[in-house]
Amino acid sequence: MTDSEIRELVLRELCNIAPEIDPAQIDSTINLRDQVDLDSMNVLDLMVAIHDATGVEIPEADYPKILTIEDFVRYLRPRINNK
Repeated sequence: MTDSEIRELVLRELCNIAPEIDPAQIDSTINLRDQVDLDSMNVLDLMVAIHDATGVEIPEADYPKILTIEDFVRYLRPRINNK
């Protein structure tokens, strides 16, 4: 999976969780919680949706490492491509 495909997947799942979000307005380098009104349940839902879409297990201990779209790309790329 390419970086672009991972970005698209994360944005798609984010929009499924929070349909009011305009993906064109999301800066992939800024903390998602700072850009959109995500509560802890939304973050959990996003992590579960990413896991369901990719098969990559994201332990709760890693959640603080994944704050931006680019963080998702860096986290998921090696795990998806090693499957």
